[in-house]
Amino acid sequence: MSVTAVCESLRLDDRVRAVLGALDRPLVDITVAGGARAPLVATLTRHGDVHGQADDGTLAPDAARPIVVVTATTREADDFAAALGSFLPPETIATFPSWETLPHERLSPRSDTVGRRLAVLRRVAHPEPDGGAYGPLRVVVVPVRALLQPIAIGLADLVPVSLRVGQERPLEEVVDALVAAAYTRTDLVERRGEFAVRGGLLDVFPPTEQHPVRIEFWGDTVEEIRWFKVADQRSLEVSEHGLWAPPCRELLLTDSVRARARALASQLPGVADLLEKVAEGIAVEGMESLAPALVDGMESMLDTFPHGSMVLLSDPERIRTRAHDLVATSAEFLDASWSNAAAGNVVPIDLQSVLGTASYWDLADVRAHALEIGARWWSLTSFTADSDLARPTEPTGPDAVPGAGSALSFDLGTADVEAFRGNTEAAVSALSGWARDGWSVLVVVDGPGLARRVTEILGENEVPVTMAEADPGAPLAAGIVHVTTGALGHGFLLPAQRLVVVAESDLTGQPGGGTTTKDMRRMPSRRRNQVDPLSLRPGDHVVHEQHGVGRFVEMMQRTVQGATREYLVIEYAPSRRGQPG
Repeated sequence: MSVTAVCESLRLDDRVRAVLGALDRPLVDITVAGGARAPLVATLTRHGDVHGQADDGTLAPDAARPIVVVTATTREADDFAAALGSFLPPETIATFPSWETLPHERLSPRSDTVGRRLAVLRRVAHPEPDGGAYGPLRVVVVPVRALLQPIAIGLADLVPVSLRVGQERPLEEVVDALVAAAYTRTDLVERRGEFAVRGGLLDVFPPTEQHPVRIEFWGDTVEEIRWFKVADQRSLEVSEHGLWAPPCRELLLTDSVRARARALASQLPGVADLLEKVAEGIAVEGMESLAPALVDGMESMLDTFPHGSMVLLSDPERIRTRAHDLVATSAEFLDASWSNAAAGNVVPIDLQSVLGTASYWDLADVRAHALEIGARWWSLTSFTADSDLARPTEPTGPDAVPGAGSALSFDLGTADVEAFRGNTEAAVSALSGWARDGWSVLVVVDGPGLARRVTEILGENEVPVTMAEADPGAPLAAGIVHVTTGALGHGFLLPAQRLVVVAESDLTGQPGGGTTTKDMRRMPSRRRNQVDPLSLRPGDHVVHEQHGVGRFVEMMQRTVQGATREYLVIEYAPSRRGQPG
């Protein structure tokens, strides 16, 4: 038995079977508890109508249509992807991250962010035929910020720099390809997006990897590809999949981009300094904000997905609120930048007035566009209906589906599990009661240590319990508590199938059982070193990840589109000497 047995229980439920029977409908609203959403999505991906299957029942890469799961925040996207990893092969799941910067800022997104984004788009449009780490994707989890931001047309067609052992390719050709993909040549590779050449050795740090790779050439033949450590530059184990290095920028300095930059320099005097450098082939900070003026056009990331793909909004109420705030905040920051420019600082990159290109699309526009290109727009909500996103809307275009304006609604009858918040006695009593009443009970915790401890506690209280075996085909036996490991965020109840799933956070009251040392190692340094705003005093210096060193002025309230929030006012040095900060 494993966590995947939950999907089998869902598939046998009449209400879930009704949902599977409506997969051809473009608009569907499903009422389902938060903890049941990951297994439900996994159940949908396993259904033949969502993913084309070969004659032997396996996934056919050319027919695969990944499900797009939209969340309100990046953290929720990461958590949803982690939960899905308990039900589907982790290599078939990916998150599509958003930029850390606003689209109109004079700041470039990090190379690792860009690399992850381009890797996802490439795997959706052109997956590697042999599968593995760069094969077809089954689920792509997207924070709404990434969904709303348009991307340059053709990003999914950018070819990664790839090498395999035994391949014949001149080293000079590989170096030219890395430079064209916006990698920086250095003497010693220390950061993502860098490469170095020493004789017949080529070191490359792809932005999607945890470690850089070292490629050894013998003439034009690739002899060996190994990982190596940045700290001491020592080689590690062999890289089984070789080198797969996506570009480090979403705006590459091609001949056409440079020519357009040269032509636009006189038309956009406010950003002439950036355009002139781009025209000379110099990668400059913030040049991605000029993409709408320099590329062949912009599109939604949904345009890179196959026709008929499914978009699933997890908590559409929160997504709608977050999308509204993003559009309003972007406009407010742009207005503030123009005010700052009036004081003598740099002019913001505002292409709205020139090209009519907005930083973010409205969520309603994305929805209308998704239906127009033949995508399905589904929602997973805790409420019985979502009147705004499910309002009758007839899509247009040659691929429009008749009757698409009327949304089907399903209530799966699930419920959230009681939060025990560390109350061992209450948890034991509840688990014992479910087992005594003949329910199938599954407890999912993060690690084997806690799994053994939960098993011991239940055994000491004479509750029938077993450590679950990793057999995906075994069903959940009734009347006994099964304990296994996984990364579920929350549990749920499915009374129709007499099934209850309890996650570690339900037992402890803390997400994922609290912050462990493993979590701290995985957690980016920017989260570990956050500053408490309430501890700041006027004049204190702070360091912003993107903007650098600034001086704290005050905290103030501002009302944007009817929403009042607290803001930090931080003053930075002027861009020109003698001007105000």
